[in-house]
Amino acid sequence: MNIEIFRELCLGKPGVTEETPFGPDTLVFKVKGKMFALTDLNSFAMVNLKCDPERAIELREHHEGITPGWHMSKVHWNSVATDGSVKDALVRELLDHSYVLVVASLPKKMQAELGRLGS
Repeated sequence: MNIEIFRELCLGKPGVTEETPFGPDTLVFKVKGKMFALTDLNSFAMVNLKCDPERAIELREHHEGITPGWHMSKVHWNSVATDGSVKDALVRELLDHSYVLVVASLPKKMQAELGRLGS
């Protein structure tokens, strides 16, 4: 996977914006102001994605390219390698999982707005 594809996948989801709140080198994707994905613009060596804590542990045990979130909560975030050691299909699945987790944490009114955007 490359950064262009990753960016398209993120921006293709309802209500997503991209920002660089941590400086010009870190690209952050948010839904309704809540972060669900971030990556380094220069290297694109990994992406940080939110994950269910139990699933996060399981993924780390089974995939060498998935580690506790770098500079993030190690309980709720994973760093996922983009060097091919984690299959693109799994990266996409984990990106979707991260987005769904964050949307589920939003107030019902915001969730409904996103539902209308996705239709």
